[in-house]
Amino acid sequence: MRLMKAIRSRDPAVRSWLEILLYPGFWCMFFHRIGHALYKARLYFLARVVSQYSRFVTGIEIHPGAQIGGGVFIDHGFGVVIGETCIIGDDVHIFHGVTLGGTGKEKGLRHPVIGNNVVIGTGAIVLGRVSIGANAKIGAGAVVVADVPEGGTVVGEQARLVGCQKSTRHELEGLKEKIAELKNLVDS
Repeated sequence: MRLMKAIRSRDPAVRSWLEILLYPGFWCMFFHRIGHALYKARLYFLARVVSQYSRFVTGIEIHPGAQIGGGVFIDHGFGVVIGETCIIGDDVHIFHGVTLGGTGKEKGLRHPVIGNNVVIGTGAIVLGRVSIGANAKIGAGAVVVADVPEGGTVVGEQARLVGCQKSTRHELEGLKEKIAELKNLVDS
């Protein structure tokens, strides 16, 4: 029910509750909950069967090991890929073509950790063991390979910080000043 409310509140195209049953983002989350329960029960093969069926039906690939919070809405969805050790918080909005993947270089937690209320734009790629802070925004087509602070907004093929909440911006400016001071000490 939480997912249905999230879809209804975030998608102005929804005209009725019944229409939500036609959304692939709804069905992929439905199947993911089943696959994830099987995965946690160590029924890995069955979990993958459910995951692959969901992928076939929706065009959205979510590894059954991924931990996904409530109210996560995958909008349009086709081509979304979410890796095994990915952790996604509550009320995240993910558009089509997004990859939350690994780089193949890490062991253990090797996929992104996404905070609550994050928006991930169309075609964005978030790779590796990076943290995306709560309330962050990732622009369409961004390639993110470094942490994004809470409230931060990143854009571009080599994603760069273009904005963040005042408190975070103030902390970053303070860090830049301290780095400059340390450089001066080292240079002298």
